Amino acid sequence: MKILLVGEYSRLHNSLKEGLVALGHEVTLIAAGDFFKNFPADLKLKRRFDSGFSRKIKIGIHLLSGFDITSYDLKRQFFNYAGSLKNYDVVQLINEKPIGVALPYERAIVQFLKKHNKKLFLLCCGTDYLSITYAHDKKYRYSVLTPYFEDKISAKKFQHVLKPLQPNYLAHHQFIFNHIEGVVASDIDYHLPMLDHSKYLGLIPNPINLEKIEFIENRIEDKIVIFHGINRQNFYKKGNDFFEKALEIIAEKFQHKVEIKVTENVPYQTYIESYNTAHIFLDMVYAYDQGYNALEAMAKGKVVFTGAEREFLEYYNLAENEVCINALPDVDYLVEKLSWLIENPSKIEEIGKNARKFIEEHHDYRKVAQQYFEVWRD
Repeated sequence: MKILLVGEYSRLHNSLKEGLVALGHEVTLIAAGDFFKNFPADLKLKRRFDSGFSRKIKIGIHLLSGFDITSYDLKRQFFNYAGSLKNYDVVQLINEKPIGVALPYERAIVQFLKKHNKKLFLLCCGTDYLSITYAHDKKYRYSVLTPYFEDKISAKKFQHVLKPLQPNYLAHHQFIFNHIEGVVASDIDYHLPMLDHSKYLGLIPNPINLEKIEFIENRIEDKIVIFHGINRQNFYKKGNDFFEKALEIIAEKFQHKVEIKVTENVPYQTYIESYNTAHIFLDMVYAYDQGYNALEAMAKGKVVFTGAEREFLEYYNLAENEVCINALPDVDYLVEKLSWLIENPSKIEEIGKNARKFIEEHHDYRKVAQQYFEVWRD
């Protein structure tokens, strides 16, 4: 097949591309790199006017006229590649806003891709209409909107998450779904809102390129190293406040047994290398399943605190604490789980090995790529 992947989110499309290429398909990726993570792409779109003096000019123009110069510039760059974006067997959008521009520009891009290619598919990633509406209606036991409901963050500061709830977004969502063949969920958090939807094609796990991620056995020769990576923009959305409070207690309780490493807002390559020496990896709280950071850490053999709710355990037929630790928005619970691992270091080694095995079985990039191929082909 000749395949075009549009947009990037936490390296998903890069890993999928690598799997598809390994299976013999011809694949092109066009994307803006997922903000500061700066992932590569075959056709790279540069997000400009987002820092320094140019950002001040951009904000001024937007306040005066409502014109978003970054959106316009990205749309212009996209259509400069128009000749390279036609005649594909399959086009897949990373989400309902694959380029990250103003909604009218996104619709123009989708309309172009639909017109000039055979099949158009959508992936559920990030914040989209169905998952955020599901969360807003409190159909999850907890979700990325929980800190908003608890007044930890204002609507203004959380606007990037709440955008799908705006009246104009429903029309955008309907437009996208009217143009696609079907939609795929990448994990349980997106699977649940999609159940019974007429265009839902099923859950296909996130692809992980295991050839690029070395398994590191959890040998504990001195202190147990706990890693906490923070993205300040998503601080409350990821539940980092619970992790920070739990780590303060753990640092005091086990001051001679643990070392705590913290990084903030670093590029992807720096980030993924910074926790190589860690035994325990703190990912996120408000999730039922694992996102990309958690999966890559599990592939390395880390014991990851992340989403592992009963829906996830039942779907994959797993026991509690078998491949990772379910992270709940509860400081006492997190302290209890961390203490259990520190006091039972053999469990760190056992869970780390199980984690790698789980990734090999369910998330190997070639196996996942084959699942996508079968869905697209049908």
